[in-house]
Amino acid sequence: VQLQASGGGLVQAGGSLRLSCAASRRLFSADRMAWYRQAPEKQRELVATITSDGHTNYVTSIKGRFTISRDNFKDTVYLQMNSLKAEDTAVYYCNVRFHGEDYWGKGTQVTVSS
Repeated sequence: VQLQASGGGLVQAGGSLRLSCAASRRLFSADRMAWYRQAPEKQRELVATITSDGHTNYVTSIKGRFTISRDNFKDTVYLQMNSLKAEDTAVYYCNVRFHGEDYWGKGTQVTVSS
């Protein structure tokens, strides 16, 4: 399974970005899709998840600002990020789980200037 993430970039604080992750395999069969991020000198953290039945979950720090969604027809998962803060600066990775096995994209850099 190949995952291609895109949509990162440089944005001012308060701005928005939408990350996309296109999968080479049909997403409707995925157990779970997720976005992680890793800031410099910090461990990778789980940001948001969406299950096969559409249930979403978010880390507290981004609740109300980020929205995870998926398009099964395009086999793509998204992360809409609004009201971005400097502390959101990180490399963002998409993750898809098929039958208990995790697959990762290469990551896309998000930099928020204050």
